[in-house]
Amino acid sequence: VTLDDIYALFQRSQEEADRRFAAADRRAAESRAEFDRRMAESRAEFDRGMAESRAEFDRGMAESKAEYDKRIAKSEAIAAQANRAVNSLSSRWGRFVENIVAPAALRLFQEQGMAVQEVYQRVRSARGNRNLEIDILVVDDDVAVAIEVKSRLTQDSIRQVLRSLEQFKQAFPHYASYRLYGAVAAIEI
Repeated sequence: VTLDDIYALFQRSQEEADRRFAAADRRAAESRAEFDRRMAESRAEFDRGMAESRAEFDRGMAESKAEYDKRIAKSEAIAAQANRAVNSLSSRWGRFVENIVAPAALRLFQEQGMAVQEVYQRVRSARGNRNLEIDILVVDDDVAVAIEVKSRLTQDSIRQVLRSLEQFKQAFPHYASYRLYGAVAAIEI
């Protein structure tokens, strides 16, 4: 065996190694390409699934919002109807109480020594920017009694009566020289 034979053997071994490395590189590149392709397919399938899930979620949310809006509108309509019914009942109840108090007002104040002769219900004034309503007004030649009628009397009701009395002579200037008294009548205090 000569040095050339050994060199030729190394050279063939190197060529075989290069061929095997090239084949391994080619298989690795093919494996990498197959991996990338499968990953791209998986990613595309995942994205499709996410898009379908998002669309389903959005549809469900839109349906839920529409149902929620419908229920809110229905609740608001029921509340408005109940409010109208309560206001109507309250208004009727207030007038009922006023109709009980008005006839008794003359007698009550006459018994207190006031020579009142006239009773007016729901007296209203709209002078300038002052709007004032007195439930019952009892008057004589120089005395006026403004009566506020409540089904339920509260501290806020008393405050409102006092504010009304402060504005009374501006709202009703023809009573400016009268002695003014305030009164409240209520079913529940």
